[in-house]
Amino acid sequence: MTENLDGDTAGPPNGGGQQRELSARLTVPEMDCPSCAQKVDKSLQRVDGVVDATLQPTTGTANITYDPKRTSEADVVKAIEGAGYEVVGGPGTEGDERIEASDGVDIAPPSEVWTSARAKKTWLGAAFVTLGLVFEFLLTGQNVTIASGLDYPLRVADVLFLGAVAVSGIPVVRGGYYSAKNRSLDIDLLMGTAIIAATGIGYFVEAATLAVLFSIAELLEDYAMDRARDSLRELMELSPDEATVLRDGEEVTIPAEDVAVGETVVVRPGDKIPLDGAVIDGESAVDQSPITGESVPVDKTSGDEVYAGAITEEGYLEIEATSTAGDSTLSRIIEMVQGAQAKKTETEQFVDRFSGYYTPVVVVLAILTAVLPPLVITTPVSVDVAGYGFTFAADWQTWFIRGLTLLVIACPCAFVISTPVSVVSGITSAAKNGVLIKGGNYLEAMGEVDAVALDKTGTLTKGELAVTDVIPVSDTDEATLLRYAAGLERRSEHPIATAILARADDTGVGNSPEPDAFESLTGKGIRGDIDGETYYAGKPALFEELGFDLTRARSATDGGVPAPDAVEGDDGAFAEDALATLEGEGKTVVIVGTKSELLGAIAIADEVRPASRRAVERLQELGVERVVMLTGDNEGTARAIAEQAGVDEYRADLLPDEKVDAVEELQAECGEVAMVGDGINDAPALATAEVGIAMGAAGTDTALETADIALMGDDIGKLPYLYDLSHTANGVIRQNIWASLGVKFLLALGVPLGLVSVALAVVVGDMGMSLGVTGNAMRLSRIDPARSADA
Repeated sequence: MTENLDGDTAGPPNGGGQQRELSARLTVPEMDCPSCAQKVDKSLQRVDGVVDATLQPTTGTANITYDPKRTSEADVVKAIEGAGYEVVGGPGTEGDERIEASDGVDIAPPSEVWTSARAKKTWLGAAFVTLGLVFEFLLTGQNVTIASGLDYPLRVADVLFLGAVAVSGIPVVRGGYYSAKNRSLDIDLLMGTAIIAATGIGYFVEAATLAVLFSIAELLEDYAMDRARDSLRELMELSPDEATVLRDGEEVTIPAEDVAVGETVVVRPGDKIPLDGAVIDGESAVDQSPITGESVPVDKTSGDEVYAGAITEEGYLEIEATSTAGDSTLSRIIEMVQGAQAKKTETEQFVDRFSGYYTPVVVVLAILTAVLPPLVITTPVSVDVAGYGFTFAADWQTWFIRGLTLLVIACPCAFVISTPVSVVSGITSAAKNGVLIKGGNYLEAMGEVDAVALDKTGTLTKGELAVTDVIPVSDTDEATLLRYAAGLERRSEHPIATAILARADDTGVGNSPEPDAFESLTGKGIRGDIDGETYYAGKPALFEELGFDLTRARSATDGGVPAPDAVEGDDGAFAEDALATLEGEGKTVVIVGTKSELLGAIAIADEVRPASRRAVERLQELGVERVVMLTGDNEGTARAIAEQAGVDEYRADLLPDEKVDAVEELQAECGEVAMVGDGINDAPALATAEVGIAMGAAGTDTALETADIALMGDDIGKLPYLYDLSHTANGVIRQNIWASLGVKFLLALGVPLGLVSVALAVVVGDMGMSLGVTGNAMRLSRIDPARSADA
C-alpha cells in the first residue's frame, strides 16, 4: 500500500490551514470482476470520509482518497474486507506481496490458483461428490442409513454430499452473505442462495454438485484473470529495481527509486537501463523496443536520450539521470495503461446497463418457474415441440430444480467480463509494441474510423529538412547566396533556418552577417537590414508582392526537370519553369534578395519516410475508406509528397485552424476520423478528430498527455497495426457479447423443457463461457505488428 498527499497545508499550525486528503493505493487480488468491484464500492460508500474510489478489477487494485479527519486507512481496509475481500499488505498484515513499480503503481501479485486454500477445499469437495455418486449409483448395497436429521434418514452418500457442501459451498455462501450485506445481486448471492435452498429441502446431490462445480468455475476464472494480468506485470517488470551509480568516484548499487535527477548511472552490456537519461560517456546499441516498439537496436552515443526499460546490447554507458524512477517514460506508460482500463467503452457501458436489468429479470423468472408450474399443472402434461415430445411434470421437486437452474443462468458473469478482458488484452499488447492507448474508448473508436488524416511534416516525412538545391542568379555565386541567407536566418527559429545554417556551415562560407531590424513576416518569410540595405528571404509569393515577375519561373510544367544549364536565366531572373519544377519535386523554395535584386533561391526538402507508402496502402487494404494528407506546405510540395506516399487526397496551404476545418469536413463526408500528428502543433486538429494520435511520443510529455493514442517510436508503420488491433478488438468484443448472451438464452429456453441441468448450466453457461470469452480476448496479444504492416 502507498500513501500520497493531495491538497494544501498552508495556514496556522493550530488548525487554521486546510487538511490534506490522503490517497491509499491498495491491492485486492480477489476483486477480479465488475460485480466484485461493485460490492466493494457499495461497502466503501458507507464509510464517512471516503472522497473517491477508483476500483480496477483487471489489476486487482483500489485507489482510495479519503479525509483523515473523518476516517483512516484502517477503516478503508476494514470496509473492503467487509465486502468479503482480503487486502494484501494492508495495515496489520505482514509483508507487502503486491507487485509495485517504483512510483507506487501496483498490481495484484501472481496467484497460486491451483494450490490456494480455496482450491484445496474444492478438490476435497470434488472427492466427496465423487464418492457420494459411487455409493448412490454403484455401491447401492453399502449406501446404508447412518444418521438422521429432522426425521430425514441420512445415508452414506448423503453425508458425503453434505461434506462436499460444507467444504466447497461455505466459501460460496460466505460470498453470498457479503453480497446480501452490501445489497449486491451478484453471482455469489445467487449461487449461495441456490446451495442453501437445495440443501434445506434435501436436494443434497444438486447442492453438492452446484457447490463443487461453481468453485471449480471460480478457480478457472481466477486463473484466466491472472493470465490477463500477466501482460501488465510483464510491462512493470521491464524496469530494474536496482541501479549502479557513481558516487564519490565509486560504483554503488542502490534501489532505482533512490537515484536522484542528475546522478550518473552506470550500465553494462546486457543490463536494463533503470531510468530515463542522456548518455554522457560510452557507446552501445540499445534495444528500446519495450518503449518505442522499434525492432532494430538503436546506436547511442554521447548526448543521445535513453529510456528506462531499454536494454544495452553491447558496450558500456554512463548516463545522467533526467528523471526519477517514478517519473520515467516507462512508469508513465504503465500508469496510463492502468488508467486506460477505467475509461469504459460505449459497449462496456451498454453491458453494465443491460446486466442491471438482465439479472433481476431472470431471477424473477427463476422464482416463477419454481413456484407457478406446480400450482397450475395438476397432472403431467405432454407437449410436442418441433417433433420432440416433452412432459411437464406437476411435482414441486422438478420445478424447484428448474428454478434453481435458471437462478444459475441469471448470473451475467461471462457477459459482463467480455469487454473488460478484451480491453485489457488489447491495451497491454499495444503498450508492449510501442503504442500507448489511453482508454478503452479510444481502442474501440480507432477500430471504427472511416478516414485517417495525416500531417505531413514529421508524420509522412522524417521532419528533417535539408538543403537540396542552391540556385544563384545574375552575378551572385553560391557562397554569397548562402552567406546572406544564413545571415537572415540566424535570427529565425524555423526548421528551414536550421537547414540553411547547416548547409552554410558545411560549405564553409565563413561568418554570415548579423542583420539589424530583423522582422518575421508571418506566413511569408523574414527580412533584416544588412550593410544598410534591407534583405528578404521567403516564399516566392513574398517577392511577387515586392514587384518581381516570377510568372515564367512558376509556370505550369509537364513534370520534366530542366537541364542544369537552364536553371539560371540570362537576364538575372530564374529560368522558365525552374521554381515550378523544384516545387513539383516536393521541395520548399526560399528566395533571397532585396526589393530591387534577386540573389537566388534555395530549395529545401523533407524526405518521405520509407514506411509511409506501405502504411497508407495497408490502411486502405484493412478497410479505411479514405487516407488524407493535411499540410501547411504549398500545392506543389503537397502534391509531390502525396504522390510518393500514395494517399487518396491531400489538402495544402492549411493553417492550424484550417486543419480543424478539414477534419470536420472529413467527419461530415466519411464519418469517424483519426488524426495523426506531432501532438503539439496539430493539437486543435487532434482534439477535433474522434481519435488523436501523436507520433514519436517517447520522452515527450506534451504528446503523452494530450494525445488519445501515442505511437512511442517515430514509426508510422505502427499505424496499420493500431487499426488492425482496434478493429479486431471490436470484433472480439462483439463475439464475446453475443456468444455469452446467445448461450445463456439457449440454456434458459431449455430449462422449462428439462433439457438443462444445474451441472450443465454451471459448466457451460458460467464456467465455460467465462473461459471462452477470456481465451478469445487473449488472442489480441498475438496480433503481430509485422504481420499487420506486411500482410
